[in-house]
Amino acid sequence: MGKYKVCVYAICKNEEKFVDRWFNSMKEADEIYVLDTGSTDNTIKKLKELGVFVKVEKIIPWRFDVARNKSLELVPKDTDICVCTDLDEVFVKGWRKKLESIWDKDTTRLAYNYNWLLDENNNPKVNFYIEKIHNRNNYIWTHPVHEVLAYIGNDKEIKKYTNEITVNHYPNKSKSRSSYLPLLELSVKEKPNDDRNVHYLGREYMYYGKWNEAIDTLIRHLKLPTATWKDERCASMRFISRCYQRLGRFDEARMWLDKAMLEAPYLRDPFVERALLEYNQNDFKEVKKYCLKALEIKEHPKTYINEIFSWDYTIYDLLSISYFYENNIEESLKYVDIAINTNTDEDQVDRLLNNKRIIQEKLKK
Repeated sequence: MGKYKVCVYAICKNEEKFVDRWFNSMKEADEIYVLDTGSTDNTIKKLKELGVFVKVEKIIPWRFDVARNKSLELVPKDTDICVCTDLDEVFVKGWRKKLESIWDKDTTRLAYNYNWLLDENNNPKVNFYIEKIHNRNNYIWTHPVHEVLAYIGNDKEIKKYTNEITVNHYPNKSKSRSSYLPLLELSVKEKPNDDRNVHYLGREYMYYGKWNEAIDTLIRHLKLPTATWKDERCASMRFISRCYQRLGRFDEARMWLDKAMLEAPYLRDPFVERALLEYNQNDFKEVKKYCLKALEIKEHPKTYINEIFSWDYTIYDLLSISYFYENNIEESLKYVDIAINTNTDEDQVDRLLNNKRIIQEKLKK
C-alpha cells in the first residue's frame, strides 16, 4: 500500500469482454469493488477469479444514482481515495503513483483527463475533464441518469485538476440507451428546475426526433435562472436550430444560431453549424463566410459540449467545396489537401480523394 488507501469501485452488467482489460488498468489500486446488477454472462465469474470483490444486486426500478451509491457502499470507510470507473474505461498506466503525488489530506475531489471518444489510431476526438476520484465519506451520487457526484461534506470542497492522469473510454456500442429518455423525464420531474437535467432532456428529445418537445424543453432550459453556463446555453440554442431545420423552418434555425454565436462567440460550434446549414441550402458564399469565422477561433475548450466537426476536417472540406463553386480552384485545392491531411474518418477518405481529383482536373482546364 502507498501513503493512501486507494479503492476502485464500479457497476456492471454483462461486460465479460471488458473484464481483463479493465482489471489490468485498475489493479494499481489496493482494492477493487464491483456491484453487478444482474449479469447473465461470465462477468461475475471472471471478476471473482481476478480477486475483485463482487456483490450482485438487481436495481428495480433501474436508476444509475442508486446503483452508483450501492457500489460506493461496498468501499470500506477507512479508504482515503475512491476511484469510480466503468468497465469500458481504461486508465493510462502509472495513474496510482501520479494520484498519490497530487492528492493531499485536504483534497476532496480530483478532476482528470478523460478521452471520451478516440479514433482508430487511439487519438482523442472528444476530450474533457471528469471528476470521479473523491474522498470516501463526503459524496453521494444523484439523478436517475447522467448521474453526478454531489458533495455533502460540512467543510469546503477542495477540488484539484490534473492532466497527469488520463482515462480512455472504449464504449460498448452494442449497449442500448433506450432507458435514458424515461429516466431523464423522471429526473426532470423530480427536480424540474435543475438546468443541467432540463438541457439533457431537451437534447434527448432531439435525438429521438421529437422536434417540438425538444424545442420547448430547450427554451425552458434557457429561461431557468440557474442556466448560466454559456457553453451549455449555446448548445441548447444550436439544438433548437437543428430541430427547426428538421421542421423545414430555416429562418428560425438561422435566428437561433445567431443567438448561439452571440451567447458564446469564443466557440466554433455555432459558426460551423451555420456553415452546415447554408451548405444544405447551397449558399456557398455564406458557407465560406462562417467557416472562415470559425477558423479565427483557435482555442479548443476542454469540455464535453464541443462538437467533433468543429475541430476535424469538416471546415476545410466545406471551404474546399465552397471555393470550387466560386471557381477559385487554387483555394479549393489548398483546402481539400488540408481536409485530407486532417481527416481521421476512414469513411471519408475516398470521397475527399475523389474531390481532389475533380479539383485537379478542373485546374488543368
